[in-house]
Amino acid sequence: MMSELPEIQLEETGSKGRYFIRLATGEEAEMTFTKVGEHQVIIDHTEVPDAFRGQGAGLKLVTRAVEDIRKAGKTVIPLCPFAAAQFRRHPEWADVLKH
Repeated sequence: MMSELPEIQLEETGSKGRYFIRLATGEEAEMTFTKVGEHQVIIDHTEVPDAFRGQGAGLKLVTRAVEDIRKAGKTVIPLCPFAAAQFRRHPEWADVLKH
């Protein structure tokens, strides 16, 4: 049985930020973003170390970002290939995609 992942944390510094999950071992899965103006967020990068493989950590990070972006009434540009692929798999996220 898969162990439950630790809670997703959010760190923001100015226009940059990241969502991350830190294991007890200190390893981190992270998804970084940049805020563009008041209404847009660019997902730049997702990195999931081997320790997280098979636990859906990357998807959980993107999902959390989508939820937060939706709540804030913003749109997202998924420049990161992983995030872009997740958006293609989740048509229910289309409302937050920048068109």
